Amino acid sequence: MRQLYRRPEAAVRYRDWGDRCRRWRGIRSETLRVAGRRVHLLRADPGPDAPAGAPTQLLLHGLAGSGTAWLDVIAPLTRLGPVIAPDLPGSVFGETETRRARQARLPATVAFLPPLTAALGLGRLSVQGLSMGGLVGLQFAAAYPAIVERLVLVNPILPAPMSVPERLGWQTMGRLALAAGPAVARTLVRVWGRRLVDAKLRYLTDPGQLAAAGEQSGGDLTRISPESLALAAEQTRELRDHPARLRYAVTAFASAAASMFVSRRRALAAIDQVAAPVLLVWGDQDRLVTRPVIDHAMARRPDWRLHVLESAGHTVPLELPDAYVEAVRGWLSPPAPAGRSYDVD
Repeated sequence: MRQLYRRPEAAVRYRDWGDRCRRWRGIRSETLRVAGRRVHLLRADPGPDAPAGAPTQLLLHGLAGSGTAWLDVIAPLTRLGPVIAPDLPGSVFGETETRRARQARLPATVAFLPPLTAALGLGRLSVQGLSMGGLVGLQFAAAYPAIVERLVLVNPILPAPMSVPERLGWQTMGRLALAAGPAVARTLVRVWGRRLVDAKLRYLTDPGQLAAAGEQSGGDLTRISPESLALAAEQTRELRDHPARLRYAVTAFASAAASMFVSRRRALAAIDQVAAPVLLVWGDQDRLVTRPVIDHAMARRPDWRLHVLESAGHTVPLELPDAYVEAVRGWLSPPAPAGRSYDVD
């Protein structure tokens, strides 16, 4: 196994990730400076059968992850064009520099993408966003319609339908909780952070606990490849020595929660305004993003295409990478679909 280098923090990077797993061949780690910030990303060149001039696929991970969450789908996706999977600011496992807590908030994360894509010289994009990365990708696509040509939302964190009493509750008690909660949570992380990390490490390395975790979040986490689980365990061990990342994640989570339940206008406006064709991929066992959230989005945008993956949970690209790639290939290859359509795989 030939490793490229390690930072003092023992970050895991490879000149070619195929040195770690054959399926990850052709994927490389890169680091660049963007607006004075160190940014880490994964990159893969277009495959030999990719269409000439195909837009770059920009893959945006969820909160509790990094660009490595996409490792099992990057190589197959190169048949559609080049692929870039950056580490977003404030992510748990990511290596992109986050200097202040406010840089992990949702608006700052969306604002991080234009200078990143400009630094990479990317003028045409096909964006794919998982979980919170879906919400980031949605707002980015709505704000930059000339850049984003296609958008894939994978179990995205989106505003849910709410009754009048629910809206009132979130505007009062919910707003107060989100204002005070992050400071309390960051204090708890400083005290209990290593124990939280150790608990995550136990379920990553114990098949029984992994299965139980899947029952709570939905889907079957034991279907995640052994290589991806081993990498997540290694990243978790590193996280134990750097609990500050957990504090940034608290800020990011609170910002996303506010966007879903309190300050919903921007997210709802993005749903209404995004001009790019959208594929919404949802795992029907996802207990974090439930069916009412999906139906709410589809009711606002009947022109979006919904692809339901049966038995899949929240981490679709990790849990069912082949089914995910097949869904995306089938949608990106033909002309953009028109009208409402439901595909069940």
